[in-house]
Amino acid sequence: MVADAVAQKRVRVDGKFFRLGEQKFFIKGVAYGPFAPNSEKEPFASRAQTESDFKQMVELGANLLRVYNTPPRWFLDLASLHGLRIFIDILWNKERCFLDSEKAREFARGAVRETVEACLSHPAVFAYSLVNEIPADIVRWSGAEEIADFIDELALIAKEIDPGCLCTFGNFPPTEFLRPQLMDFVSFNVYLHQQRAYEKYMARLQMIAGEKPLLIGEFGIDSMREGEEAKCEILAWQIETGFRAGLAGTIVFTYTDDWFAGGSQVEEWFMGLTTVDRKPKPSFVAVQKQFRAAPYFLLSRYPKVSVVVACYNGAKTLKNCLDSLQTLHYPDYEVILVDDGSTDASGQIASLYSEVQYIRQSNKGLSVARNTGIAAATGEVIAFTDADCRADEDWLYYLMGDLVQHPLAGIGGHNFLPPEDAPVAAAVMASPGGPAHVMLTDQVAEHIPGCNMAFFRWALEEIGGFDPIFAKAGDDVDVCWRLQQRGHSIGFNPAGFVWHYRRSTVKAYLKQQSGYGEAEALLVRKHPEYFSFLGGSIWRGRIYSSSRLGVVVKGPIIYHGLFGTAFFQTLYASEPALSLMLFTSLEYHVLITVPLLILSVPFHFLWPVALISLLISAGVCIAAAVQARLPKDKIRWWSRPLVALLFFLQPIGRGWARYQGRLTLRPTPAAAQKQLATVQRRAKGPPPDLTFYWAKRSIDRLTFINVLLARLDRDGWPSKADQGWCDFDVEIYGSRWNRLQLTIASEQWAGENKMFRCRLRGAWSLPAKVAFWSLCGFELLIIGVLSRDLPYIWMLLLTLPIFGWYFEQEKQNFQRLMAALVDEIAGEMKMTSLEYKEAEEKFSVV
Repeated sequence: MVADAVAQKRVRVDGKFFRLGEQKFFIKGVAYGPFAPNSEKEPFASRAQTESDFKQMVELGANLLRVYNTPPRWFLDLASLHGLRIFIDILWNKERCFLDSEKAREFARGAVRETVEACLSHPAVFAYSLVNEIPADIVRWSGAEEIADFIDELALIAKEIDPGCLCTFGNFPPTEFLRPQLMDFVSFNVYLHQQRAYEKYMARLQMIAGEKPLLIGEFGIDSMREGEEAKCEILAWQIETGFRAGLAGTIVFTYTDDWFAGGSQVEEWFMGLTTVDRKPKPSFVAVQKQFRAAPYFLLSRYPKVSVVVACYNGAKTLKNCLDSLQTLHYPDYEVILVDDGSTDASGQIASLYSEVQYIRQSNKGLSVARNTGIAAATGEVIAFTDADCRADEDWLYYLMGDLVQHPLAGIGGHNFLPPEDAPVAAAVMASPGGPAHVMLTDQVAEHIPGCNMAFFRWALEEIGGFDPIFAKAGDDVDVCWRLQQRGHSIGFNPAGFVWHYRRSTVKAYLKQQSGYGEAEALLVRKHPEYFSFLGGSIWRGRIYSSSRLGVVVKGPIIYHGLFGTAFFQTLYASEPALSLMLFTSLEYHVLITVPLLILSVPFHFLWPVALISLLISAGVCIAAAVQARLPKDKIRWWSRPLVALLFFLQPIGRGWARYQGRLTLRPTPAAAQKQLATVQRRAKGPPPDLTFYWAKRSIDRLTFINVLLARLDRDGWPSKADQGWCDFDVEIYGSRWNRLQLTIASEQWAGENKMFRCRLRGAWSLPAKVAFWSLCGFELLIIGVLSRDLPYIWMLLLTLPIFGWYFEQEKQNFQRLMAALVDEIAGEMKMTSLEYKEAEEKFSVV
């Protein structure tokens, strides 16, 4: 058999997969051996038997073998001749407490050196497994971090000898918590025979693998204990489930029942696809069928997808984006490029692609551009990516696979730093504020980034598309929240990824973050229920990002089970200490650092305090930079100092834009401006805090509340509905100085008659309270300084009640306006408004 030219190329990592040359290399493997020593005392079959086995493996459809001893050169040559790759386990005694013995550690180092040197540069070598299944109690004894560091040390030894080799280690559920940092891909041995449990664990392992390829290094079934028929069925769905879950490959344990371990032939296990004398079992045929179909198993259906790319001055990366969209492995899709008034060469680049539908409009912002794309789309599904992204060729296959299989309205995936991107872009990726996904479970997302998302058309139409107010960013967050508010779910597939070029200069990065700050101001206004009392966003799920969100000060917690015997031993990573990031916030600098620096000019004793305040901020940024995850091939001497600088500048720039946005936003919706002026003119006496409505037909209280919420949304009033923890039904936000809590109770009367009681409680907003009491404190301070200057004191004392009167008038007018709005809604629902006395008279009737 003539060796395929492709077999002479080295396999490399590419995102969540492997590549061999320009083509993806999906692993369809089988474990092979170990065997009783051959005539040359090697733990392999004879050369003749090995050649016969290799021919049979090619018939099986396998392209990789996993071996558990260092293969001799003739073995590698024979594998190369048959187009097979070899995944080599490096054998050393990991069943002992090797970290307690320098001799044992040196033996492990020596084993790695000998194996890599013996196989150096051979084209048949796929990768090295530095160790396989370290016993959980040994890891617990020595410490997870220490074991992981030693595995990383072994990887450095291997790469010192062969810089281009791939390294991993064979993990399994009892040590799931092990996280070495220098592995090129993640490999797990998984023996689960229940399909749903297997599916869920694949999703779990994909979250653990993150940006790295995931390989199932061993899975298999015993013919004697499970039965050959069950074995065929289980192996078939395991292979299909794995590839549908986006695995980079899977390895069946094992090729043959001929198995030698512990110095003797294994007689009581029959895990092979062939018998001892290499006769194929029915499971051989079952695996052969699945290997032929893998990796692209048929989807239940292939909805037409319209890929919408919104572009504004994206010429630098647009060609890479459109090139990638021409070669997607999906049968039915179209590409729509919406040029949002670009002034660069985007139009000229688009003209080179005749199959791309090109739409040019004046600059109207990101959301309008995406809505333009939706209007032009003919697909059942609308997928979105950006001009600074290039899609993996299987992007749509994996997204649609989950979207049509599960009850989802939309789905997203990873966005990775392209390997060709610059070191500055890598530093930007490791800095705060990058696109991240937020996961509620291992398969359901709370938020997916706008550079990689797809939705059914009906879902987007149901919520009215993207909100045009989000011109620069925030549109993806708004859409995800609105879909979930309507009871829909959003999925996440790790294999459906895009490559996302980051900003390549500090100026461009800070400009992007400023746009994000403006978007946050809009989101706070539109979705106050998703923000805390102090204005921070509230996520129910866990945030997964290329950058850390803060400084980690606590180690992870590991669940070992009783006496360390749990089969699934899980790591619970500590969340970053976000409280420390307050020392880098705009508020901290404005309220503490800057005043201290100013006051230290006349009061020199404050200089040390001001300096300490500044050093605390710098220290937090430096700590964040030290912990930042940077691609090892992108690290320069200035990389971490640059990350520290960006951690310092980003909160200031983004916070400044956020406050600018909140201060310049129209405080009251336009639809209510005229009505508010009318209410102010007619204002007499205190505003109503109780209103009563009589309904002569059965109206449900929740219906009344939902109609009210719909009207508030229509008119643009920000509101927060009760989520089960409040003693009010709806909180409505007026201008920046006031808010109102509305509670509704219903009374059942004779027949279908009902009376509704509405309680309206107006209150000052947090900014109003802060402004008032800050002014109060400032006046007290000034009075202490000007205690003898009575005219100035009286002038100061007059300002406080003026501010208080203004805030109170704002609150009362808003309460009147909301009472009028509730009156109007009640009238539309054919309810009669009652005065307090009328309500009391009705209530007094028995």
